[in-house]
Amino acid sequence: MRMLIMAGSLLMLAGCAGFGIPRHDPAQAWIDLDSHQEDTALQALEVDDKATQDKRYFEVQPGSHELTVRYQFEVQPTNIGPDAEPLRRDCQLNLKFKEFNAGERYQLQAGNIGFRPWAKLYDQQRKVIGQATPAGCQRT
Repeated sequence: MRMLIMAGSLLMLAGCAGFGIPRHDPAQAWIDLDSHQEDTALQALEVDDKATQDKRYFEVQPGSHELTVRYQFEVQPTNIGPDAEPLRRDCQLNLKFKEFNAGERYQLQAGNIGFRPWAKLYDQQRKVIGQATPAGCQRT
């Protein structure tokens, strides 16, 4: 029985390893995604109007690109009214950046203030180098 459990555990680990984030290609720029608050989701949607393969990150050629992300968050009752329930929002944001460099890692961080989503692009030194603009939201 112990061997069966160990074999099953090894198979699960091997299966999970296949779903990890791939290695960073040094010839491209890598953009990690980070939602700033709990109970939120940030997903990569498009690069230059083309759908991304993986929703967890962006990997782009050096140069200028427009990134589109989906940010889902909850607006708390304190931002709505005294008798309100939390409200789920599903938003898209666009970020244009002209100087992505090969081999560099960037971080796109998102959050919200009440109903308004925001996203900022940081370089490896944690300096803000870009800011996204909202491209529409809907209630979910």
